[in-house]
Amino acid sequence: MTEPIAVAVEGTPKKTFVTAIDWPGWSRSAKTLPEALEALVAYATRYAPIAKAAGHPLPANIEAEVFETSDGNGGTEFGVPSLVTEADRRSTSAADGQRLAALVEASWAYLDKVAKAAPEALRKGPRGGGRDTSKIVSHTLESDHGYSRAMGLKVPAAKPGDRVAIRRLRAAVLEVLAAPSDGSQLSGNRWTVRYAAHRIAWHSLDHAWEIEDKSKPEEPAS
Repeated sequence: MTEPIAVAVEGTPKKTFVTAIDWPGWSRSAKTLPEALEALVAYATRYAPIAKAAGHPLPANIEAEVFETSDGNGGTEFGVPSLVTEADRRSTSAADGQRLAALVEASWAYLDKVAKAAPEALRKGPRGGGRDTSKIVSHTLESDHGYSRAMGLKVPAAKPGDRVAIRRLRAAVLEVLAAPSDGSQLSGNRWTVRYAAHRIAWHSLDHAWEIEDKSKPEEPAS
């Protein structure tokens, strides 16, 4: 027996994102909606360890069920789940907030673990494009600082290796995510608590999975 996972869709003619609305970080894209839904379900096995580590294990058998659909924008086409959906405007209780914070924290922990175990040099794209591990780590920290600003926080940026600054930045973000919210915008900005959790966790996991994939030897052409 399968359990439905509600997803929000943002689509453009070139790219479609689907996001599991109650599972921050579980968001995948493809050219078409059927392909994006297929990718999301396929990534359940990769997302499951993060959910389990957060104390909220995924159901054993799932199927994606579209909850809402919106037109995407330039951010969508660029490769970012960039819309604050109606689902993201739902209020959060104390329990909801603790759950969101736990899933985001588990996503950070997973990225940290993957980056620590990965080689510095990662497999490049067909034209030699792509960053190595330390560059990805630096990029994610810079992005997390930018995300904190979008949440209305004024926390100093953190550099790779500065554990005190990284803990300070993440703790400030988690405090906002964990607090009950009426679903309104954070500090007058566009982001809501639920969208912030989705965006931050997605970015961390997307790069963690990128590092994992590019750490593997290239498969020989058949």
